[in-house]
This record gives sequence, C-alpha cells and structure tokens, in this order.
Amino acid sequence: MTAGDGIRDWTTPGRPPLVPEVTLLLAEDMHRTWSAIDEDAPPFWAFAWVGGQALARHVLDHPDLVRGRRVLDLASGSGLVAIAALRAGAAAAIASDTDARARAAIVLNAQANDVEIDVVGDVLDADEPLDVDLVLAGDVFYEQPMARLVERFCDEAVAVGVDVVVGDPGREYLPRRRVTALGSYEVVGTLDLEGGETTRTTVYRFT
Repeated sequence: MTAGDGIRDWTTPGRPPLVPEVTLLLAEDMHRTWSAIDEDAPPFWAFAWVGGQALARHVLDHPDLVRGRRVLDLASGSGLVAIAALRAGAAAAIASDTDARARAAIVLNAQANDVEIDVVGDVLDADEPLDVDLVLAGDVFYEQPMARLVERFCDEAVAVGVDVVVGDPGREYLPRRRVTALGSYEVVGTLDLEGGETTRTTVYRFT
C-alpha cells in the first residue's frame, strides 16, 4: 500500500471558500477523518487551513509577490499555497511536508489544477539552503516545537536575502515582534477547524 492509497476514499474534490480558483481533495469532517485514519496528528493535507487560505488569496491578489520567482511552500499540507503561487506566475514551486500522505495529496492536487510542483520532505533541518527566492508558510505556529524550528528556518532564509511571508490566524506561537502585517482576510466556513463560522487571518512578512 502506498501513501496515496485511500486519500480519495476520505476526500472529495472541493474549492476552499477564500480561494475558489483552486480545486483540492478535501475531507468533510476533521475529527471523523482523523479518527478513521488513526494517525497521531491531524490529517493536515485533507483541509484548507485558514492560514493557507489567506496566504493563497494574498498571492493570487498580489501576483507581483511571486511572479518569476522560485517559491517554497513550507509545511505545505494540501499544496494550496504552492498551487496559488504557480497560478499567480511563480517560475517554480517546491512543496515541503514531513507527512508522506501530505506529499501524495499534493501530487494529486497539483494534477487537478494542471500545475507541476516539486514535492519534498522535511527541509527545516536541511544542511544546505534551498535555491528559492521566497518562502511561503501558512499556519505553521500552532505548537511551540514546530514554531521554534520554523522561526529559525525563517531567520536563516531572511539572513541570505530570501523573502518570507506567512499566513496566521493569531496562533499562540506566532513571533509577533518579528512580523509586519501585509493584509487581513475573513475566512468563512471554519467551524469544524477553528470553532467559529468565520476566522480573521492575517498575512505577514517575516522581518
């Protein structure tokens, strides 16, 4: 059995409310899907999380951010942000995720949107920096260990002249003193994921 087996059994094609231009394989209920898959962590790849939706919307509305650039979608999940970047004119997109099922889902979602994404595993501990111009990261500050790794990675990227833009709905471990807001978005239909029908989510530049 491969990592991609079963993904279509748990999901159906859908369009994120804030990014209807993109088609993703999405699960209807996070808790039911998580229970069915029986994994230690939520199936991040099966949902369009609010940070990713806001970031993808911002990229599509501001294509100058990505046009002609090599982009890394960090902790990609479904691949939504990488797909949006390519739709907006990025020269190339790399999607990184530690979850093998996420990597399989990204491939399927890329095919559904007629784009090509270079899908890789963990890059946070890579010995050599990736050859990219821009790092995009949606919803990566939800727990402290992950947030520390991401913040260090972003520091190293900025230090060598790589732009870093993140989408975040106000998670506890967002390094607020390190970011500057670029725009805010109201993401609807988030009751299952966030506990409210609408979630205000902000896109930031990491400084």
